Amino acid sequence: MTNPYELAQLAANELRNLSGVDAYDVAVVLGSGWKEGAGALGEPFNVIPSASLSGFIAPTVAGHSGQIFSLDFAGKKVALVSGRVHLYEGHRADQVVHPVRTLIAAGASTVVLTNAAGGLDPSIGPGHVVVIRDQINLTGTSPMEGPAPPEGYGSRFVDLTDLYSADLRSAVHGAVTDLADGVYLGLRGPHYETPAEIEMARVMGATLVGMSTVLEAIAARHLNAGVLGLSLVSNYAAGVAGGALNHAEVLEAGQAAAASLGALLSRVLPVL
Repeated sequence: MTNPYELAQLAANELRNLSGVDAYDVAVVLGSGWKEGAGALGEPFNVIPSASLSGFIAPTVAGHSGQIFSLDFAGKKVALVSGRVHLYEGHRADQVVHPVRTLIAAGASTVVLTNAAGGLDPSIGPGHVVVIRDQINLTGTSPMEGPAPPEGYGSRFVDLTDLYSADLRSAVHGAVTDLADGVYLGLRGPHYETPAEIEMARVMGATLVGMSTVLEAIAARHLNAGVLGLSLVSNYAAGVAGGALNHAEVLEAGQAAAASLGALLSRVLPVL
């Protein structure tokens, strides 16, 4: 394909044909641990291996299976995207955001980006969910790099003032009153951060740190979708509470929180 937008439109058409859904309302990208919780939303009526769609890449990270689940929930057509890919797997920014662009091309006007993140705030421990208020992109790249978007799309100089929709955040806080807000700092990974890097992140105003989400949010906002970000604090970031970090800990935290994550999604999706 000549550009990533045409590729996303092609994949969206394939998704519509395979799922039988003319237009989705909401797309939810499931981060580490969130897939198990999403089972609380009910049985999907369609499951598609994401790698069967044009431009999609099979993920290589444990806990990230590549599937798109279609289901009806709270009067909405919902697509659950399981198996995001990351820069650290050797992929380009346009490949990382391709699933989000595809679901928006398939009709989704709201995108919920979930992840597992390291927590910098000692008062918000593992197992808590934080609503992302804003982000700091230190990945060194952007989905807007490269040729300008084709005619019919917004400028590459996309305004990120309201990147994480204030209206969506307000609706979520109205439905679930005990969630904190935070700022998510995205790095490339795959190594975990050093205590000095976490201290830098704290000085910059971050309360969460991870290796995903920031590029997807930019791509979704460029396409005029409303963006909501939800981070499961899976562990304290390096130097916050002492001890070594490992990916198994992230997966275990997600599994332990699955029931509460499912209950949270069940309360959030109806108000979006």
